[in-house]
Amino acid sequence: MSIPSPADEALVCSARSCRAAAVWALEWNNPRLHDADRRKTWLACDEHRSTLGGFLDARGFLRAVTPVPGSPTLDV
Repeated sequence: MSIPSPADEALVCSARSCRAAAVWALEWNNPRLHDADRRKTWLACDEHRSTLGGFLDARGFLRAVTPVPGSPTLDV
């Protein structure tokens, strides 16, 4: 029996109580706390992409939204 590594685990949405598969990576930073080139990442399912992105964008933190590697969004 092998122990799964974090790389083997499915990525899930960062929204509270959401267990859906993540298909979007929302890259952000807080310019008051982080260097300009530092990026933190929240993961989002299709349903929560706009709410999580809106939260970050309203604060001026959102830097990029990209598909998660291996997600079906790359096929669109």
